[in-house]
Amino acid sequence: AQQLGTPLSDQEYHQFFRSHRAARHASTACLLHALYGCQNPLVQRLDEYENHEVIPEGPICSELPGTPFFPNFCTFSFYRCTRKRYFIK
Repeated sequence: AQQLGTPLSDQEYHQFFRSHRAARHASTACLLHALYGCQNPLVQRLDEYENHEVIPEGPICSELPGTPFFPNFCTFSFYRCTRKRYFIK
């Protein structure tokens, strides 16, 4: 079992996004983030699921070259959605 608040493993990301494989499913999840923001209960539940039941606080470090951190998880999620890079950690 992973520690609460840690990102999903590669295998867990595969499972998490399996239902989002079709472009319209991923677009729908991203649209929810864009339309309702991070305070929406459904959006929060998706973010919690992605991070072992806890939405990380503070800066989020990433594996993105040139973009080492984001101020919060919501900003990071929105970035991934706009770039359509769903598996970036």
